[in-house]
Amino acid sequence: MNSRLPPAAVGLGIAGLVPFVGLGIAALATSDDVVAQRILLALVAYGAVILAFLGGVHWGFVLHPSALPAGMDATTRQDATRLGLGVLPSLIGFGALLTPLLGVPEVGLAVLIVGYLATIVTEMRLRRRDLVPAGYMTLRWALSVIVLIVLVVVLALRVIGAKIIF
Repeated sequence: MNSRLPPAAVGLGIAGLVPFVGLGIAALATSDDVVAQRILLALVAYGAVILAFLGGVHWGFVLHPSALPAGMDATTRQDATRLGLGVLPSLIGFGALLTPLLGVPEVGLAVLIVGYLATIVTEMRLRRRDLVPAGYMTLRWALSVIVLIVLVVVLALRVIGAKIIF
């Protein structure tokens, strides 16, 4: 299978970083705590949606086997496991969305960080078994590193109370 991704996939993946970076900066760049809290909630919500999308990709691999590397012999048990793993990011994202109910939305950032790390580790294992195209993993690594940097920086600065007011 060709490991190159369509240019649109790369472009849209990169464009998907704009809300992460924009909301991350905005959450730290306002002096109004209420506004900052709302922006933080928007960041958590966007992060949860994208995390759910990442799980859905694996449903696509299972339901449309031609997207898998040539020669990959899927089994029913393996497919069921992948479908189950594909649901976990959605559940983690949902958990992150619920954290504001606890009164500490920063916990949502921490939950997302764990979710993104777990997803990339799982995908690395799947790649070693030739169950994920190499081109997909290259893009996922690049995007995930940036997303994780944004989430970690925003969380760290929020915890210590720092702001980057312009």
